[in-house]
Amino acid sequence: MSPKSSPLLCAALTALGLVLPAGRAAAQISDDVVRIGVLTDMSGPFSDIGGKGSVLAAEMAAEDFGGSVKGKPIRIVSADHQNKPDVGSGIARAWFDRDGVDAVADLPVTSVALAVLEIARDKKRTALIAGAAASDLTGRFCSPYSTHWADDSFALASGTAKAVTKAGDKSWFFVTADYAFGQAMERDATSAVKVAGGSLKGSVRHPLATPDFSSYLLQAQASQAQVIGLASAGGDTINAIKQAAEFGITDSGQRVAGFLVFLSDVHSVGLPAAKGLLVTTGFYWDQNEAARAFGKRFFAKAGRMPTKQQASVYASVTQYLKAVDATGTDEAGAVNQAMRKLPVAYFGHPASIRADGRVLYDLTLYEVKAPRESKGPYDYYKPLATIAAAEAFRSESESGCTLTR
Repeated sequence: MSPKSSPLLCAALTALGLVLPAGRAAAQISDDVVRIGVLTDMSGPFSDIGGKGSVLAAEMAAEDFGGSVKGKPIRIVSADHQNKPDVGSGIARAWFDRDGVDAVADLPVTSVALAVLEIARDKKRTALIAGAAASDLTGRFCSPYSTHWADDSFALASGTAKAVTKAGDKSWFFVTADYAFGQAMERDATSAVKVAGGSLKGSVRHPLATPDFSSYLLQAQASQAQVIGLASAGGDTINAIKQAAEFGITDSGQRVAGFLVFLSDVHSVGLPAAKGLLVTTGFYWDQNEAARAFGKRFFAKAGRMPTKQQASVYASVTQYLKAVDATGTDEAGAVNQAMRKLPVAYFGHPASIRADGRVLYDLTLYEVKAPRESKGPYDYYKPLATIAAAEAFRSESESGCTLTR
């Protein structure tokens, strides 16, 4: 499967002003290689969400494109940012200055993504954000060289908090990871709850990678809030869900909603503990035929189904390569303009990219199945509601991005 230019595609791209003369196009691929660096968490709490699976997804995208663009080879490199902004910044700077990397992909953890985003802006290189979720990445920190493919904090808050509150569970307590993403999620979720007519019973913050959630969950339980919202990710979310089940919180009538929950989290926790958990996501491997086809191919290589983050790495790298092919250059300004104009393939869902870099698609609110409802491994979600992109994502006028003014 190779999206190389057909006469019909060339005609369409010419109409959009995205095709360059063939000779000039070939000359504008820097150092005759298109290099994409996957900067991810290889060994920490987010390694199952991204990690080697994100590298595989990028490699699959390059392979599906035919392994080259305009006759120039595609190379995928990868590194572990260790969830530290200084480490991530150092890797990105070396990639851009020394190693000829044209685009950096994945970028889980908002603090790392923000640090790398600034370097990419300064160096005029492309950032494909599939991991970090803070809505500020297309708000006050937006960049003409970046696109945001992750379900962001505003959208996840809108998807889960609004839908659940409107359905009748109106009082909330937040258990929040004390770093940039968690704080952004709590902020956006609080706003969404209030807009939907709900109320906040309280909140508590915990450090990244804490092993013991007992004191935080006991405070949430004592609040008697109808819903406990988990504004965290990765290992923190897994531990919180497991310990909530151990304390009998869901059996006592309180609901647990994870604002950023991945399929790998549910797989790690297991359905007996995760059943009833509310999850909002823009990708689930069994959502439609296009997603199932990708999921099965990924499973054949990785032995597990892809997460939303890994699927977004594939989609973002594919869109980047389409833009390089359309423009005949890996220059970040031209490529990112083309990415925003070209049609977006997003696993059977209509999708588009705004001027601020926000990728738009519908979200789905799911409930995790009880063990008796599941037909086998990774058959974990049942859909409750579709949230239209226009309702889920913050509008351009509200984003605070200066690119749209």
